[in-house]
Amino acid sequence: MNNHEIDFKIYGDDMQFVEVELDPQETVVAEAGSFMMMEDDIHMETIFGDGSGDGGNLMGKLFSAGKRVITGESLFMTTFTNTGMGKKHVSFASPYPGKIIPMDLSELGGKIICQKDAFLAAAKGVQVGIEFQRKMGVGFFGGEGFIMQKLEGDGMCFVHAGGTITRKELLPGQTLRVDTGCLVAMTSNVQYNIEFVKGIKTAMFGGEGLFFATLKGPGSVWIQSLPFSRLASRVFAAAPSRGGSKDEGSLAKGIFDMFSGD
Repeated sequence: MNNHEIDFKIYGDDMQFVEVELDPQETVVAEAGSFMMMEDDIHMETIFGDGSGDGGNLMGKLFSAGKRVITGESLFMTTFTNTGMGKKHVSFASPYPGKIIPMDLSELGGKIICQKDAFLAAAKGVQVGIEFQRKMGVGFFGGEGFIMQKLEGDGMCFVHAGGTITRKELLPGQTLRVDTGCLVAMTSNVQYNIEFVKGIKTAMFGGEGLFFATLKGPGSVWIQSLPFSRLASRVFAAAPSRGGSKDEGSLAKGIFDMFSGD
């Protein structure tokens, strides 16, 4: 095993956090900003890249960090190492309502492809990289652009997504059509493509967009019921404007008006 073997427990329902148990000298790597709490004797350190151990020189570290910038992530990640004698715990929280999905890469072919911003934390040794979409249609209309995240190794990693998450097992040749924003992750052997919605009326007035993501087996896929982009657009659409009636305004709007002098 190249990755540290970690134990964990997930708490909560819609606003989850994961508690990782570390033996002495074990390390977990987390996305910047996901830290929640930790016990004594856990050493926290900010690093370039994913902390997988590759690229020990400066150029290697810069290249590793640069790959993360392409996926929209921070230049830095944070490692948490148990420097004490007994078992210690550190916890990481989801950034928005949804679920945390534990994935053992040793049972998933050693590689998972997931949407940008999905990675939360992993055992040290898991490589967090980029996956280019080779087909132009997927790149332009796939909801995730040309680049997605890939997690490689043989250890445990944690991915988060919005709403409820379901895992589908696709048989060889079996196809699943999903909304382009609802795809969370898939194993590396799943074929990912884009399909135009049939019918002019359905495409223009159906309210579901112009394209499906088509996933062809064999392999496993994870689907989310509430993409964060959909949640954000609904919140933005429902937010009261400054010109509306004060009786219909929220408390936040009233406070804004008070400080703005209206």
